[in-house]
Amino acid sequence: MQIEFITSFATITPDIAASRALYVDALGLPLHSAPGDDYLHSGDIAGSKHFGLWPLTQAAQACFGTVDWPSDVPVPQASVEFELADPAAVQAGAEELRAAGYTMLHDARTEPWGQTVARLLSPEHLVVGLSYAPPLHG
Repeated sequence: MQIEFITSFATITPDIAASRALYVDALGLPLHSAPGDDYLHSGDIAGSKHFGLWPLTQAAQACFGTVDWPSDVPVPQASVEFELADPAAVQAGAEELRAAGYTMLHDARTEPWGQTVARLLSPEHLVVGLSYAPPLHG
């Protein structure tokens, strides 16, 4: 598997208001969200392609299709995604990780915004994604 760069880093938060108070109000990060969406993010922080505050309910929905994180799976603290060359490389990477003994949260799939991603939970309880985000390939 050939990792091209870190696509994104996001804290996974059970309390978006408390996280907003720290990251936006106290630290002054330029995070924003789409209308009606609690996911705060920015691609305008120097040294970062994407930084976000990902509500735990949305992480659960992305990984398991439900707003509740499963009680038998450790709750993650953050998410990091690694960019690969193309969508096929994402599934090949997931298969490579599975062959190495890792359990995938889900195989490669294309999200409504066009990103192809496969995810696993790391030993440190981070959601680790293999990603292909077309806007990052210009």
